[in-house]
Order: sequence, then C-alpha cells, then structure tokens
Amino acid sequence: MRDLIWLIVVLLVIGWLVGYFAFPDLGSIIHILIVVAVILVLYKLLTGRRL
Repeated sequence: MRDLIWLIVVLLVIGWLVGYFAFPDLGSIIHILIVVAVILVLYKLLTGRRL
C-alpha cells in the first residue's frame, strides 16, 4: 500500500511535466497535478509512515 502512494505521486509528476511542455496553454489545470502530488508526499511525511 505504501508503494501505491509513491506510484501515484510519480505518475502525477510525469503527467505534470508532459502537460507542462506539451500543453502550455492549460496552465493552472496542469499545476493542479503537482499540487496533488506534493499534498500526498506531505501526508506521508506527516503521518510518520515509512517512505
């Protein structure tokens, strides 16, 4: 289960990078992906679970 969070984070970051460079017109929608990924990482860190 802990690897699932990291998989989601990696997929969101990759999606963000692809969207940022392929579709720069979408701007804020693309940045929502990175915000979600950061929130997931912070959740993992704050709950004290192993990374």
